[in-house]
Amino acid sequence: MAAFKAEVALATLTKRQSLADLAGRYQLSVAQISRWKLQLRQQAAQVFTEAAAVLPAPPDVEPLYAAIGRLQMENQLLKKTLPPCA
Repeated sequence: MAAFKAEVALATLTKRQSLADLAGRYQLSVAQISRWKLQLRQQAAQVFTEAAAVLPAPPDVEPLYAAIGRLQMENQLLKKTLPPCA
């Protein structure tokens, strides 16, 4: 549905047809097409700004590296203190 709304709203901006012609072509009311056109104009800038906002922040790996180091030290200590398993 969003793709259809975008198509209709873009048609109002790019094609040289009246709203009444587009309303007949898409079987919509002129008021509905006008609302979609206004919504497109108001939110068009978000198309270019959301790309940066959508990318998640990289995970904080420092706690993971600290846990790995701690576990390696514990493993080495256990190898030294426990008798070998046969």
